[in-house]
Amino acid sequence: MIASTFISLLAFPLVTAFYLPGTAPRDYQEGEKIDVFVNTLTPMLNSKLHSLISHDYYDERFHFCQPEGGPIKQPESLGSILFGDRILTSPYEINMMENSTCKLLCQSSVPKEDSKFINDRIKEDYGLNFIIDGLPSSEMKRDLKTNEIFLDAQGFNLGDDETIPDKPALNNHYDIFIQYHLKEGYHSLKQFRVVGVLVYPRTVNSMISGSNSPDCFNTQPLYLSEATNNEFYYTYSVSFIPSDIPWGLRWDAYLHVFDPKIHWFSLINSLVIVGFLIFMVAMVLYRTISKDISRYNAIDLSEDVQEDYGWKLVHGEVFRLPPRPMLLSVMVGNGTHLIMMCIVTLIFALFGFLSPSNRGSLATVLLICWTLFGCISGYVSSRTYSTLGGNQWKSNLILTTILFPIIIFSLIGLLNLILIFNNSSGSIPFGTILAILLLWFLISAPLSILGYFYGMKIGSFKNHSSQQQQINSIPRQIPLIKPFYLKIFNSILIGGILPFGAAFVELYFVLSSLFGNRAYYAFGFLFLTFLIYILTISTVTILFIYFTLCSEEYRWHWRSFLIGGGSAFWLFIYGIWYWISRLSFDSFTSVILYFGYLFLFSLLDFLIGGSIGYIATYFAIRRLYSSIRVD
Repeated sequence: MIASTFISLLAFPLVTAFYLPGTAPRDYQEGEKIDVFVNTLTPMLNSKLHSLISHDYYDERFHFCQPEGGPIKQPESLGSILFGDRILTSPYEINMMENSTCKLLCQSSVPKEDSKFINDRIKEDYGLNFIIDGLPSSEMKRDLKTNEIFLDAQGFNLGDDETIPDKPALNNHYDIFIQYHLKEGYHSLKQFRVVGVLVYPRTVNSMISGSNSPDCFNTQPLYLSEATNNEFYYTYSVSFIPSDIPWGLRWDAYLHVFDPKIHWFSLINSLVIVGFLIFMVAMVLYRTISKDISRYNAIDLSEDVQEDYGWKLVHGEVFRLPPRPMLLSVMVGNGTHLIMMCIVTLIFALFGFLSPSNRGSLATVLLICWTLFGCISGYVSSRTYSTLGGNQWKSNLILTTILFPIIIFSLIGLLNLILIFNNSSGSIPFGTILAILLLWFLISAPLSILGYFYGMKIGSFKNHSSQQQQINSIPRQIPLIKPFYLKIFNSILIGGILPFGAAFVELYFVLSSLFGNRAYYAFGFLFLTFLIYILTISTVTILFIYFTLCSEEYRWHWRSFLIGGGSAFWLFIYGIWYWISRLSFDSFTSVILYFGYLFLFSLLDFLIGGSIGYIATYFAIRRLYSSIRVD
């Protein structure tokens, strides 16, 4: 009870952690121009998500208005590009404190061939994304569960398909509301700061026959005909609204946690699960095992004879080398690499260094950590392979460095080709691919090699107790009949469901963020959930391997890795349920992309969970068998 209370108190400041803005505040004077940038068009997650393909704003099929001289690409971070951002200049002219009504942007012509494309994107709930002074365009909404007002930064709808079924209307007028804060100071000129951006789109058939000016107050919607060419106006209005929100707190309205009670319920539920598992492990270690050890070590060999039973029967087999030790060591090394990458990234996010104002900062830090922690994979793989008695260190070094990076890069490359064939702006440019490959070849791979040789210098994880060297020359026969829960497939399913159950609620919000174009910022909950996930996998795997050894099954190496990675199976099953319940893809391409990404996430989860299970089990078994006296 005291421990859970302490963790809850610790979690509160973590969940409400501050953030460090990524840019300095910009002060505007009255009449000064405010730049408006446009980003990619992305499908919005409302009741359901209909697509995973994003489109460039200036895709020629949309026929949006362009600035004079053409749009200019803005510099972006590597992580921002990986997340699909393509930020460009726009023709919108907005000056500080200058309101405007029904301002003409341009006259657009959409041929009938492109009308169907636009109407289909409206039906799929695509949204436009503006960026003004670093803030995303948003709509003010109310959380029905908490009754809080927040800014939804998903963007705003390309059109409206609810007025008349199967007849979508194009939103061609935008009411832009900019919230400003008057900077306090002793300057003779007033200085203003942007603290909020709201955009409300409308569909208006503003083109009037015989008039060269638009009528933005017309109530007739604009429908694009798929039989004839279309001519219409794009217009916008700008209003400045005073706000008491200071610049340093302007992101608070965007950082809204949906239904925080669910997060707390999930966290408390996970704490109960891991507390029960730790109690079970403590009971096994301090009552069952300690009694066995005391009884075995208290025997006077000259007078008493006691037959071994249970886990002590396999003391001469438990350190027998497993099959395919090279592959196992490579997987443990790469899994540990991913674990360190996740922990360090979450720590950075926890203390607010991954500010939402730094677009793509999360992906950038993940990539940097993956690059710099290549030494971890080499070090752990080397020492694990040496512990397992391997001697083909050159092959092990090469596989540790290239095997799983090639598998992951190949999968991402196939998905990227699908995006390219579908003209998606979310496809990774060739320059970015080249940069990532250079990071791998020039930094990550050399660090992995250095870590490998350093691990070889230190040697295996074995201690110097004599028991570990006493392996029977003839393998002991393994009983054919086992309890149903110790059969390998059943063990994987049962052992994987508990870690998954400790994290599945937070997983829902992560998936909604990844596929629904929403920023994720509940890193306090995520960090604590990840720690609980590690503890749950460790305790579950140790318990299952203990029961396995008691049934005289000594082949625990691969079993511990598979049980630890069992949550990946449930992650994939949950992804299928999420697809059925929250997604409604209108194209087979989006289905392929979704299951490709889901398989990639499951593979990474399998490596992480398997490495945790194997490492925890190895040190538990080494501690167990070094505590008994072998007859």
